[in-house]
Amino acid sequence: MRVLISGVAGFIGSHLADALLSDGHQVVGVDNFITGDRRSIEHLASQPAFSLLEHDVIDPLEIDGKLEKIYHLASPSSPVAYTTNRVLTMRVNSQGTCNLLDLALAKNARLLVASTAEVYGDPEITPQREDYWGKVNPIGLNSVYEEAKRFAEACAMAYQRQHGADTRIARIFNTYGPRMSINDGRVITNFVCAALRGEPIIIFGDGTQSRCFCYVSDMVQGLIKAMDSDFHEPINLGNPEEVTVVQLARDILKLVGESSSRLTFAAAQAYDPRVRKPDISRAKQILNWSPKVPRIEGLAKVVDFYRGRIQ
Repeated sequence: MRVLISGVAGFIGSHLADALLSDGHQVVGVDNFITGDRRSIEHLASQPAFSLLEHDVIDPLEIDGKLEKIYHLASPSSPVAYTTNRVLTMRVNSQGTCNLLDLALAKNARLLVASTAEVYGDPEITPQREDYWGKVNPIGLNSVYEEAKRFAEACAMAYQRQHGADTRIARIFNTYGPRMSINDGRVITNFVCAALRGEPIIIFGDGTQSRCFCYVSDMVQGLIKAMDSDFHEPINLGNPEEVTVVQLARDILKLVGESSSRLTFAAAQAYDPRVRKPDISRAKQILNWSPKVPRIEGLAKVVDFYRGRIQ
């Protein structure tokens, strides 16, 4: 098939392109490189089945020829990225989503919207199920991402209900692996890079807040299965195994080996959910999907990747 990936130079987008090309598909990658990293896709330049369109999906786009599937991953997705690009984040998830839905209708293509666990806000229930509507502050500091993704989901459902668009929605929980931006402010990259540099590992609060992390290869397979399913409503994709932030830091220090880094505790951040855990019952039932890569195995690959980048 011929598949379009918006945000192809992003962390997940580049790994998705690898998987689709490996499966024999043609991939049209679209990116404006506001947050995407050209190094993440430079290895694809020699592949005849891959083509790159440098374009901002906020503007309408035209694609020649047949197109069967569209993965809409374009968006700043880390706190550093979307707080630096607040208006752009709102626009790529609103107008950008509409533009790609219009393209999907014109091409009679299926479109998957990459949503996020952030649509649940600071959840009052755990684990979070797809039928939980969340607790989101519409004018909070993170609302530019939370509300933008909520709009993108609503937009996909509106096109599906009014125009018969063939849409899918995947709610992506914390995902990690090689090619994450070294300065994206996410906890795993912060901890790994600090440990490799021998810098203090800063933990906000007491470190007992928990997170769940899904390795990128598992996430990519979940996205592909969601795209290939016949289910239109949101599906959580993530790893439900919880780990406290302080235990995560200890795991990383052990994997790095000799390091002069020490755990340093700082005041809790104003917006820091105590728990973020997916209920993946729907993914198991509908997609026959669940994550396979153990956390320590995945973290070891991340450490190896950033050891090379930092050196």
